[in-house]
Amino acid sequence: QVQLVESGGGLVQAGGSLRLSCAASGSIFKNNIMGWYRQGSGKQRDLVAEITSGGTTTYADSVKGRFTISRDNAKNTMYPQMNSLKPEDTAVYYCNMNWDWGYKYNYWGQGTQVTVSS
Repeated sequence: QVQLVESGGGLVQAGGSLRLSCAASGSIFKNNIMGWYRQGSGKQRDLVAEITSGGTTTYADSVKGRFTISRDNAKNTMYPQMNSLKPEDTAVYYCNMNWDWGYKYNYWGQGTQVTVSS
């Protein structure tokens, strides 16, 4: 079993920045993907960014140039950095870790609220 704990959410003004973190613990497969998803009120949960254990990153078009994601494999921790925040970035942000090993292992954190005021 894997546990994911997010931190760093909160209230910020438009144009501001937030640095989140997601720490994973438990039985973690070395080659995994850590991702950051968000779900706005009444909307589906969408991928924001993800990073492989090898450091390859993918970003949603809506956050390219504003958000970056990094990770520390020794600590099993991911660090999303969100800059130039907009009101439309307001959502609950969820950490995800997944890998394929004959079966799709998929784990979620509890979520952290990010609110961007205009």
